[in-house]
Amino acid sequence: MHEEIDAYLQHLTVIRGLAEKTVEAYGSDLLFFREFLTDLGGSLGKVDEHTLFLYMVHLRRKGLKNTSMARNLSSLRGFFDFMVQERLLDSSPAALLDSPKLVRKLPEVLSREEVTALLNRPVMNVRLGFRDRTMLELLYACGLRVSELVSLALPDFDPQAGLLRVLGKGSKERYVPLHESAVSLLLAYLQHWRPLFGPKTDTIFLNRSGLGLSRQGVWKLLSRYALEAGINRPVSPHTLRHSFATHLLEGGADLRTLQILLGHSDIMATEIYTHVQSARMAALHRKFHPRS
Repeated sequence: MHEEIDAYLQHLTVIRGLAEKTVEAYGSDLLFFREFLTDLGGSLGKVDEHTLFLYMVHLRRKGLKNTSMARNLSSLRGFFDFMVQERLLDSSPAALLDSPKLVRKLPEVLSREEVTALLNRPVMNVRLGFRDRTMLELLYACGLRVSELVSLALPDFDPQAGLLRVLGKGSKERYVPLHESAVSLLLAYLQHWRPLFGPKTDTIFLNRSGLGLSRQGVWKLLSRYALEAGINRPVSPHTLRHSFATHLLEGGADLRTLQILLGHSDIMATEIYTHVQSARMAALHRKFHPRS
């Protein structure tokens, strides 16, 4: 299976453009399956549903949780589909195998009041404070991932069009609109405050040394500002991304538009926010309905 796995991973990298870490995860899953198949004395051409069922039992005995089981099965499905596509197999043995049922955990979302309190924490008359306020504003205004935020470079901002060019997962490019106050804030930061950092790179957001900020640095800053804002639960950059999506839906945005703005390749990933919205409505109903 070694050559077939290598060919599949190359297909994921070159043709599908998946991120390096994603391809590594697929490769790790497939190599683990190859070891199982070798111990079983089987071969690729003889793999059937029963073989895969035994493998799922093997994974369960290893103590894997449903999420890891589902990822392993997803890796196998993709691999066998590729084998069929390349005419190395007649049919996929994984086609009819059911994934373990997953309990979808609803993402943490800030209220509009909490977002406002958080954005107001940085002190605006010093370079670090103005930088931090601009970063928080962009995270919430655009629903950016932290990796997307720290990789933003000067050519990615078009102030006239009010757009950011964002490089998402798998190096997929998308354009995200900015509201007017976010454009004004970013322009002021770039013109008046960023030069004070002594830039050594074209990355938009810089640390004290004039180099690009790290993801960990953004996490620490956000956690500190959240505590100062009186938010007594964990807040991450993804919390602002979740809040962006939920607040847009509450304002009347449709799922397809939200999918494009978030850079989701599958709308199933976006549908989680409809569950967030439903859960919040149910909580409000229980709290305020006179018969509750």
